[in-house]
Amino acid sequence: MKILGIGNAIVDVICKVDDNFITKNDLTKSTMKLFFDENEFKNLLINLKIEKTVSGGSVANSIVGLSQLGDKVGFIGKVSDDEFGSKYEEGLKKENVKYFYSKKKEKLPTGTCLILVTPDSERTMCTFLGTAGKINENDVSSDAIKKSEIIFLEGYLWDEGEPKKAFDKAINNANKVAMSLSDLFCVDRHKPHFLNLVKNKLDITFANEQEITSLIEAKNFDEVINFSKQLHKLVVVTRGEKGAVAINNDEVIECDTQKNLKIVDLTGAGDLFAAGFLHGYINKLSTKECLQKGTQMSSKVIQQIGARL
Repeated sequence: MKILGIGNAIVDVICKVDDNFITKNDLTKSTMKLFFDENEFKNLLINLKIEKTVSGGSVANSIVGLSQLGDKVGFIGKVSDDEFGSKYEEGLKKENVKYFYSKKKEKLPTGTCLILVTPDSERTMCTFLGTAGKINENDVSSDAIKKSEIIFLEGYLWDEGEPKKAFDKAINNANKVAMSLSDLFCVDRHKPHFLNLVKNKLDITFANEQEITSLIEAKNFDEVINFSKQLHKLVVVTRGEKGAVAINNDEVIECDTQKNLKIVDLTGAGDLFAAGFLHGYINKLSTKECLQKGTQMSSKVIQQIGARL
């Protein structure tokens, strides 16, 4: 298998809202808020019109993107044996993704992410991790990891306790490790741990400019470049309208964004960028071509609703 993703198995529930809804519910636009109270989360959903439900989660979106590009891929993520858990499994199988997880009835339900899309196309996420956040080392198949060229992890999954043990097991058995820093919220919450991963454990790091700047507390982007050069690993940074850049030792390669796009929803832009880049990487394309493929994929997904092409 080319790439095995390990991440939060979450059903995306996409709804359109106005800016007032974001303010009224004390949410911060364009970020992800974790909910720990199931009832509080349900109350948020109660009056909303659902546009679409999809088997989501950041790495799962990337893995589906890779499958759509013709790559042989798999995914590990924890769900419960409930309605959303069954939908999740079906959704992946439909996309030719091999799902390395046998669901059973858990104390907590399958994870859900409410994606609120405002008129400016920004997305604000409210996530109830449910059983997805309870992944442990027994849920992670060493055999599947060893048979994959690369494993792809997400920062969203990392947490103290059981998820950290699952992460460590995955990294220790992997041939190559790629990871997305996922969200500024994750970076700020786990800064020392993420910094250790980037410096010592990861072969490829995906981040947006905001995330990596915060991680190393850089004053400007030149500091990000210098930090990345010293790692002797591959660091891939998306910079919004400024395009994307890959740093590998002393090599700094840039790629512009595609122009004149009709942006509808930015959900999944980073996930599909990673899919395009990794597709190029495992198929031995040049770094510039990998960046171009990532840009092409993210440009497609932001011109539609949802994180799947």
